Amino acid sequence: PVETGVSHIGEIAALFAGTATLEAEEEADVVAKASGVVQRLMVEEGDFVRAGQVLAELDSERSTLELAQKEANLKGLENDLMRNQELFDKNLISADTYDEIKYQYEAEKASVEMTRLNISYSSIRTPISGYVSQRMIKVGSMVNEHQPTFRVTDFDPLLAVLYVPERELNKLRKGQPARIQVDASADHFDAHIKRLSPVVDPQTGTFKVTLEVFDDSGILKPGMLALVNITYDVHDSVVLIPKQAVVQEDDASTVFVVRDSVAYQTEVVTGYNDDQAIEIVSGLESGAVVV
Repeated sequence: PVETGVSHIGEIAALFAGTATLEAEEEADVVAKASGVVQRLMVEEGDFVRAGQVLAELDSERSTLELAQKEANLKGLENDLMRNQELFDKNLISADTYDEIKYQYEAEKASVEMTRLNISYSSIRTPISGYVSQRMIKVGSMVNEHQPTFRVTDFDPLLAVLYVPERELNKLRKGQPARIQVDASADHFDAHIKRLSPVVDPQTGTFKVTLEVFDDSGILKPGMLALVNITYDVHDSVVLIPKQAVVQEDDASTVFVVRDSVAYQTEVVTGYNDDQAIEIVSGLESGAVVV
């Protein structure tokens, strides 16, 4: 028993298939800009945060007291500077005496601004928008300057990075469409080539291809292994038959064409193929019944 199909006119694409690991386009380790004890956590792992949002608060009581002391000193120096300004304008004090008071005032003013900046650093803020993928601190723990505290990952867009044999170099172009599939979902996700490395790795004979993937459903996650199909060419209005109908014998491709209940073996020239169909370049017309 056999099944038959009918050749028809359609469209078929040439695909390059490969596997890739999904990566985040933007990811940042949020470091502390000041030392201190963690007083409060504002977010947890899995929360979405926006650039500039406060993730945690450090103890700033000591810096606040230092600021109050320096502001009081600055006020006193400001009064001294105003009095010396009047005396200097009346030529009652020397320029050196006036400049010394002025320098003291400017130095204390800079010190006040520095202390205010340090107090602002007690609020740990994220530089990018995304999801908190890792929290590295706890309430009550001591945080040192430049210590990583959180990791924030932006899932939109995601990147799929694969390494392609150099023989495919001339087929792939920036912007070509692609489809992504992962084990976690039966759906396909649209993508396109965002970057092509201009060099070939001499050790592996491959070049790096980076695809941009958009996922509104939130199913895709960094680290997932994905099956990638890149469309690098499309043939329109060509004769297509079921892929299983073609028989390969040595270097020849043949199909069995049914005419008057008899199957005739016919040699054909094939072109592109996908999971379902294969293109017939010559040897078969549309509407033929094939085994």
